[in-house]
Amino acid sequence: MSANDHTTAHEEAHTGPIKTPQQLLAAVFFSFVVPVFAIIGLVYYVASANKPGAGAAEDAKAVAQRIQKIGSVEIRDANRPLKSGEEVYKAQCVTCHGTGAAGAPKFGDAGAWAARIKTGYDALLHSALKGKGAMGAQGGGDFDDLEVGRAVVYMTTAAGGKFPEPKAPAAAPATADAAPAAAPSADVVAALAAANKGAAPAAAPAAAGGAVPALYGQVCATCHATGVANAPKLGDKAAWGPRVAAGVDGLTASAIKGKGAMPPKGGSSASDSEIKAVVQYMVGAVK
Repeated sequence: MSANDHTTAHEEAHTGPIKTPQQLLAAVFFSFVVPVFAIIGLVYYVASANKPGAGAAEDAKAVAQRIQKIGSVEIRDANRPLKSGEEVYKAQCVTCHGTGAAGAPKFGDAGAWAARIKTGYDALLHSALKGKGAMGAQGGGDFDDLEVGRAVVYMTTAAGGKFPEPKAPAAAPATADAAPAAAPSADVVAALAAANKGAAPAAAPAAAGGAVPALYGQVCATCHATGVANAPKLGDKAAWGPRVAAGVDGLTASAIKGKGAMPPKGGSSASDSEIKAVVQYMVGAVK
């Protein structure tokens, strides 16, 4: 080997892979520019992963609706004037009964209403409060049960019915020692049911025409003033006869514990003495 060949081999052994300016530019590009773009892309990916996707807002709303509370408490003005049957009809019933939609008997159509009127006011009111067919329950809705009853009378009267319009119960006089009972929801009160059999007779009940207990006007009158759910109407001796035979104590026990469709204490938070007082009042009305 000559001296020149040895020198050339020695120089090649100490020369790197970059031999031209183009190779130098390529090396700089891949060493600096490409990593910068890679970092930018990684940051963008991480940032976009935290953003809600399409429809996520609706999904969150749907979840909120599923986990919301089942019930709610609505406070109403108990002293507001009761609506007339026509007012309730125009606000609540006209949507279906005004056009006959969903099989509803059309307002004023005597033929469509005839068979329904024959079932009686109590049956029609029960259907209106509890719902029937495509009609949802109106009890506990925007109107009081008594107002719904007035709407029933208004519609049946237009079709030839002759049901008397239910009247508002007499206001209970305020007394210093009578604490008002909490009013339950409109459709929870059924009726003071038949008394337990074999109960011992109680002391003489309060005389008819005495002071009306506050509990009667707030809770019991909803059914006993109109006879809803077969509740014996106040003053109806025939309906109260078998019940009176059980005595005030028996009737009171049933009212406190609840029986049949009637919840304990009619759904109120009244004391036992208040329950007994209202039982004595209703029993006294038929003696």
